[in-house]
Amino acid sequence: MEKDGRILLARRRKGDRQERKWEFPGGKIEPGETPEICLARELREEFGIAAEVLDYFGASIYEYGHGTIDLRAYRVRHVSGEFRVNAHEEIAWVEKTDLLSYDLSPADVPIARKIIGC
Repeated sequence: MEKDGRILLARRRKGDRQERKWEFPGGKIEPGETPEICLARELREEFGIAAEVLDYFGASIYEYGHGTIDLRAYRVRHVSGEFRVNAHEEIAWVEKTDLLSYDLSPADVPIARKIIGC
């Protein structure tokens, strides 16, 4: 999600897997969901907003100790609602060029690199 040239990141809570790491918001696909429906649902649950999932941006596959993450990234447009932080410690709107200065979850790093063009 982009707003005024900045990208939305969310910081995982202490005690979560990948605690205190920054990530692009999203979540696990539930049975019967498409990735797009999943992302819209997760944004509603995590931030209390309505969002339109636009085009596919890219993917990253990363092997963590607890399993493999198949991260799929999409461009998203905020439709309505005020952001509430329900499932994370905090959020930040980050300049594209500053994305890699955040302590990102490893699966999110390739997506950040693609966003900034390196």
